[in-house]
Amino acid sequence: MLRSRAVLALTLAAFAVSACGIKRVSRVDPESVTDLSGKWNDTDSRLVANELIGQSLSANWSREWAASHGGQSPTVIVGDFRNRTMEHIAVGTFVRDLERAYVSSGAVKVVASAAEREEVRAERADQQTNASAETRARLAREMGARFMLQGDVQAIEDSEGREKIVFYQIDATLIDLESNAKVWVGQHKIKKYIQRRRLTP
Repeated sequence: MLRSRAVLALTLAAFAVSACGIKRVSRVDPESVTDLSGKWNDTDSRLVANELIGQSLSANWSREWAASHGGQSPTVIVGDFRNRTMEHIAVGTFVRDLERAYVSSGAVKVVASAAEREEVRAERADQQTNASAETRARLAREMGARFMLQGDVQAIEDSEGREKIVFYQIDATLIDLESNAKVWVGQHKIKKYIQRRRLTP
């Protein structure tokens, strides 16, 4: 009897502890603006990518290229964006947001990254042996990029007591791969004010 009561007591205690740790989860619109910690997040990635690509396409380089090449769209590859902050930033997600903004504009052609090309080339090589002549992708037909977009993300923090300011500066440069000329340089800044709540007894 005593053993049964002890087991029951332990079971109830374990249930009570686990109940305290239950989290409430709800789904929200992925496009909604949500800031919890004040750090770089998905909203920053999306909005900055759209802003930088908008700046890029409003500059003269793309129109000059099209005018001198019979109206053809320039071909771009999104290169490395370096995280120079002290916090973790999902740079891969930011690069994808930049590619999406470029592709969605319809003003430029975006080619695959080096890693993506390796997988595509392996598939194309396999097709030469295993796919029919009518359906296999031909060799040496890749589209080369003429421009590369590169950049970095930097951050400055300033705090006093329960208040903190986080300043992000995102710089981007578009480079002509043949001449190394910088045909466009863009920048976007974000400043966040974070106030920690006072703990109540």
